[in-house]
Amino acid sequence: MKQRPLGSSGPDVSALGLGCWNFAGPYGPTSETESHETLAAAKDLGITLIDTANVYGMGVSEKVIGSYLRKHKAEFRIATKAGIRRDPSTGVRYFDNSPEHLRGELENSLRNLGIDHIDLFYIHRREADRPIEEVMDTLQRFKQEGKIGGIGFSEISPASLRLAHAVSPVSAVQSEYSLWSRQPDLGMVQACQHLGVAFVAFSPLGRGVFGAQAPDPASFGEGDFRKANPRFVDPNFSRNMAAIEPFKAYARSLETTPIALAIAWLLSRGPHVIPIPGTRSAFHLQDCADGVSLQLTPSHLAEIEKILPAGFAHGDRYSADQAMGVEGYC
Repeated sequence: MKQRPLGSSGPDVSALGLGCWNFAGPYGPTSETESHETLAAAKDLGITLIDTANVYGMGVSEKVIGSYLRKHKAEFRIATKAGIRRDPSTGVRYFDNSPEHLRGELENSLRNLGIDHIDLFYIHRREADRPIEEVMDTLQRFKQEGKIGGIGFSEISPASLRLAHAVSPVSAVQSEYSLWSRQPDLGMVQACQHLGVAFVAFSPLGRGVFGAQAPDPASFGEGDFRKANPRFVDPNFSRNMAAIEPFKAYARSLETTPIALAIAWLLSRGPHVIPIPGTRSAFHLQDCADGVSLQLTPSHLAEIEKILPAGFAHGDRYSADQAMGVEGYC
């Protein structure tokens, strides 16, 4: 597996990571056995970056990874996140970047994972009224104590990244980025490259739309994240699938899969871009890994841009509730 640096000071990690939200069932039921099989496949493929969060199943994803690590020796770099809370009486989501909350959640994550050091610790969502410089001071203390390695932020703006990076180097920014979610091209991909920050792309396969078989909204369970997502509700969904079908045909003409082609496209966006597809299937992870070795020429990239131009998708990438805490820019 090819390697890419996790920020200017490293460490190097696999060019493809594994997102582990799926281990908590946001796209349908799964099991610890199935998740362990996926982690074993990641290990065999040379994938070393494993990405999770404290709120994925309220600790379920972290605990599944922790139980795997206790049974198997694996050279994984573990990333997790904190900063999202829900009011216990109303269920309303809000954000807390206070030193007390972040420290408590970091300690919980270490226990869940069964480790004493987290390689990359993200602020999952920024608390808008708390200066990011103050948050960086908190994260630097965790780093000085040896509890975390790199510092990361999820779904922030380029302006916020620059403020944070002026305090201390940020290792990674994580945002949604794929052929149908291109906002990072409007400043964040460039800011990360300029500052020496890794850009970690989550949902690089459009939550399943770039798979060989299109998802079926009629089969989505009540807990499926996509059920309330505008891009998966008709007429948007049907229009999106019609737009993506020529891309799938193009992948077949290149004797590859649409999954591998979508991953290869992302990797072509810059040497600092690291996609982290999430899957419950060890089989599908192989298709993702194939994208790392797929070399795209300028003519390939031009054809992909012609088939799926920036902004082709119908519907917002998030509902109003899902979009809470995401910093806008441009």
